Amino acid sequence: MARKGILSSEISKPDRTRATPPAPSRGAVGALQSSLTKLQENAVQEIDANLIDDAGIEDRLGLDPAAQQQLVESLKTYGQQVPVLLRPNTSKPGRYEIVYGRRRLKALKSLGQPVKAMIRQLDDHALVMAQGQENTARQDLSFIEKASFAAQLHSMEYDRQTIAAALSIDLPMLSRMLKVGTAFPLPFLRDIGSAPSIGRDRWMALARALEQEGVRARVSAFMQGPDFIKGDSDARFEAVFARATTAPETRKAPPAKPRTLRSTSGKAVADIRANAKGVTLNIPARTAEGFDVWVNSNAEALLGELHDRWEKERSEDT
Repeated sequence: MARKGILSSEISKPDRTRATPPAPSRGAVGALQSSLTKLQENAVQEIDANLIDDAGIEDRLGLDPAAQQQLVESLKTYGQQVPVLLRPNTSKPGRYEIVYGRRRLKALKSLGQPVKAMIRQLDDHALVMAQGQENTARQDLSFIEKASFAAQLHSMEYDRQTIAAALSIDLPMLSRMLKVGTAFPLPFLRDIGSAPSIGRDRWMALARALEQEGVRARVSAFMQGPDFIKGDSDARFEAVFARATTAPETRKAPPAKPRTLRSTSGKAVADIRANAKGVTLNIPARTAEGFDVWVNSNAEALLGELHDRWEKERSEDT
């Protein structure tokens, strides 16, 4: 099925309004409650995967089916070794929202296994910080995934200091990431995928190419076609890059066919061909019986006479 609006979709701004966790009680009771809360947050619990909803920022641009299957097999054989992080879903009591560990959650859900998780009370700001710092520690997150993560935070009006802190980068690096991440709509990046081998320079080159007249439409048509989904995400980037940076072939008009000039008796005496460059007269020597030599000797007079005739007819027409 064709995908629509690949290069024109906007990133929707999720609702950042969240209920703030209630302030702890004062005194001995409050201290006890705070201690119990900390113990609970540090404890690993088993949660039904069907009780966990999505939350936070989209940090992965699609999942590699082969890598995901390897994760499923690993969890099936060795079990879950690293817990995910959840927060309570304040709008749906008894349910939770994923902070990080989406791949593990998806794999465990497919296996029908409970999810080992730590549960913490996090507002949206703390969620973004936790997710960003987890992303920084992961070696398999590609450049464009990090840039897209930064761009999504920017679209949600987080300030640059917060975004830089979430990704553990300085402000100059953040500026470079945002320049790339904000150049592409999120649906477009999802369709290409993580492209782990593609760095900032190639993504910027693609962004510049897409600014050229007619290139976006050409790339969009290609990405909606049946040939685009072949190959991994690096190959998809290369295919899109090639479409964006290579001018489409223009079909050359077939050469004009010559027409035969004949004498009053019907004998073929010459071929004449007209094209954008001019008119060419060809008198084949093998059949000319000397006519070609005669025309060559009298060409000046013959053409002069034809030109005079043309000028006379042109003046009469005007």
